Amino acid sequence: MASVPSLASTVQQRLADALTAALPEAGSADPLLRRSDRADFQANGILALAKKLKGNPRELAAKVVEAIGADDVCKDIEVSGPGFLNITVADEAITETLAARAADDRLGVPYAEKTGTTVIDYAQPNVAKEMHVGHLRSAVIGDAMVKIMEFAGEKVIRRHHIGDWGTQFGMLIQYLMEHPHELDHKDADVSGEEAMSNLNRLYKAARALFDSDEEFKARSRDRVVALQSGDEETLALWQRFVDESKIYFYSVFNKLDMEIADPDVVGESGYNDMLDETCRLLEESGVAVRSEGALCVFFDDVKGPDGNPVPLIVKKSNGGYGYAATDLSAIRDRVRNLGADTLVYVVDARQSLHFKMVFETARRAGWLGDQVHAVQLAFGTVLGKDGKPFKTREGETVRLVDLLDEAIDRATAVVRGKAEKVGLTEEEIIENGRQVGIGAVKYADLSTSASRDYKFDLDQMVSLNGDTSVYLQYAYARIRSIQRNAGEAQAIAHPELPLAPAERALGLHLDQFGEVLTEVASSYEPHKLAAYLYQLASHLTTFYDQCQVLKADTPHQVENRLFLIDLTARTLHQGMALLGIRTPERL
Repeated sequence: MASVPSLASTVQQRLADALTAALPEAGSADPLLRRSDRADFQANGILALAKKLKGNPRELAAKVVEAIGADDVCKDIEVSGPGFLNITVADEAITETLAARAADDRLGVPYAEKTGTTVIDYAQPNVAKEMHVGHLRSAVIGDAMVKIMEFAGEKVIRRHHIGDWGTQFGMLIQYLMEHPHELDHKDADVSGEEAMSNLNRLYKAARALFDSDEEFKARSRDRVVALQSGDEETLALWQRFVDESKIYFYSVFNKLDMEIADPDVVGESGYNDMLDETCRLLEESGVAVRSEGALCVFFDDVKGPDGNPVPLIVKKSNGGYGYAATDLSAIRDRVRNLGADTLVYVVDARQSLHFKMVFETARRAGWLGDQVHAVQLAFGTVLGKDGKPFKTREGETVRLVDLLDEAIDRATAVVRGKAEKVGLTEEEIIENGRQVGIGAVKYADLSTSASRDYKFDLDQMVSLNGDTSVYLQYAYARIRSIQRNAGEAQAIAHPELPLAPAERALGLHLDQFGEVLTEVASSYEPHKLAAYLYQLASHLTTFYDQCQVLKADTPHQVENRLFLIDLTARTLHQGMALLGIRTPERL
């Protein structure tokens, strides 16, 4: 089915046509329509137009109102103040528009006008290392943006740029060669916890030996050379570390209710064969130059504390490659081989300078340009309640698994407290606790602008009150409860019925869903979707306070209100799903 134009876009177009008809000398003009607390919408564009035409804005506004004439959408248009137009939409138009949305599986949400191929780089854990709280935001924000962009019609290619290369693997591989059973498992069905336990034990033992035994240290350094030169035995052992780490990664992502597929995991090692060529192309084109033996790219606006230029080091003076070489090779691969026209990097804001230099280098080399652009979706830090970086009491980084388990435990306790009243089974309590706990963690992250830091407060996250996922999940479950109690009554739109103020407010907000998604997909700001959904649940709460559903005055009014809450439930369900959050049917 075709997308459904929003009431705002319909009113905008009718005002624009009226402006052209009433003031042809003005050419095409923007009415500057926005939502208003004085009416449904307010148009402010006539003020600027009057200044341009040297006319009286109130007189021009009156001409525009006259040009619109009788209208089935705009019930009332009032000239206000110095020339504003306050517009009230007809109740019938609201219900008819919502009915058209309800008839569509996509709720009338349009596909993006311009679609292409986006490669999104997110959820980048390190091989042989535990995931900690610092890995949370990239995974959660990236997963939500993938879902939102795909829903908008974009072709999205996921890339998990895991840290699977570097000098530490010489130490790890050498230790495994000398202690070949360290990664063996108790049984065939290995858990993520067992995989990480093995890796942790091996890493600590290898590090202790590396620090205390000079001969082992020398053998480890030789092993790095063997790894980088492609020695088969060394590569086979390196692959064991990667495979063992994936068992662990996937267990954590599964707990986060995220799908990660093997083909999407292309780590630093995936670009090894391109590094030489990347450096050669940069040097031959003059984009990179030799400086004290290293291959560097310089920038006029990037200087250190001493005022001297700080370069992007692509190749070190000892012949080793820096992160920049890998990142630039990844850009070449994603543009040339994957056909990407947009590259999105969901990466910590503290890496902003690095990516600014990488993107500028790629532009100078011609790998990015008018047809292909890259953007860093930079995110802030997860803080503790004290406003400082989130640590354990011992001052260590918080393990991501521990944090998620605690969220699930807290949420399960909240669900259990209401279980008897709702009639939940033990199985439902456990499943709902998982959905509520993980949803709480995701929503706390996604409801904050990505660029800002946020405080991790589980007590607040699992609260039924305030801007939390639990509040939204409860709103959805409450609708489902009403629907189960509706008996023979059906959800049917009745455009002929007048709407109460709370019905109008709920309906007008429902109508904005498509516009919000379009903005979020293009601006990479999932917190705006979270804000929309919270406002939707708040409108629903006001609606419940002011409007009876099953005990409404007439059967038609019951049907119309059931229709309103059904569309609200579908919108909440779809919106939350795009954020990666589930909506339990009973809560």
